Amino acid sequence: MSKSARPNLLFRNLNAKVASIPMILTAMVVFVGGTVWTVLYSFTNSKLLPRLNFVGLDQYYRLWAAPRWLISIENLLIYGAISLVFSLVIGFLLAALLDQKIRFEDTFRTIFLYPFALSFIVTGLVWQWLLNPDFGIQHVVRDLGWTSFSFDPLYNSSIVIYGISIAALWQGTGLIMCLMLAGLRGIDEDIWKAARVDGIPMWKTYLFIVIPMMRPVFITTLVIIASGIVKVYDLVVAQTSGGPGIASEVPAKYVYDYMFFAQNLGQGFAASTMMLLSVVIVIVPWAYLELGRRK
Repeated sequence: MSKSARPNLLFRNLNAKVASIPMILTAMVVFVGGTVWTVLYSFTNSKLLPRLNFVGLDQYYRLWAAPRWLISIENLLIYGAISLVFSLVIGFLLAALLDQKIRFEDTFRTIFLYPFALSFIVTGLVWQWLLNPDFGIQHVVRDLGWTSFSFDPLYNSSIVIYGISIAALWQGTGLIMCLMLAGLRGIDEDIWKAARVDGIPMWKTYLFIVIPMMRPVFITTLVIIASGIVKVYDLVVAQTSGGPGIASEVPAKYVYDYMFFAQNLGQGFAASTMMLLSVVIVIVPWAYLELGRRK
């Protein structure tokens, strides 16, 4: 075939390229454009309305000098560590148990996954009631005779973030379990048979054979959990509204309050830029390692 008769690569799959234009424009304008706009105005002293009056790094100096922001960062680190570790451990253990071909597997899987179908607002309100000392878990246990029992994490400023983490684990662990179960079902049955023939203990099979083979599943799960950690907001609002005092503040709530209640857009933009930076710090090394491994 002559060069003139060959179709131009630009017009190959033209229908698919035309159909993808709205998505490309949305990504460029909304995501990239919005990100650049936010970072740009974080260097201004914008208040109620955005204005290009640059003040350098003043907003960032004020941000990191604010006790409320420091508390929100500390809470995010605690919440993130708990969510990351316990979601993976509990989700994997539940998946490993369901993978044993137990009876009523579909029923148990539905029960574990059901909380994920609820919004964070509903989850927060449910657990706010359960953790209420007047008519929640503490009240029920005391009615059973243990009058000295105390369990009111949402009303204790030193452990309130742990009460929020309980609700988050209850809602999100089911999804992690399903992802892990899908990964376990993808393991070749011959591997299990070979491990049993060689007399390898079950826990060693999981630890040294199965888990390394599930590396892509773990990476996907980590990305999902990390994205939920950074943007946690509605669960905190539903349970504590940032209280007691500011003990359960998180960065997303700090951004929202400063942008819409305090009418300080510059400070809100600076805080949201720091949240974006935290995502970049997590994503860039992961992408580098993944691309480097494939090469």
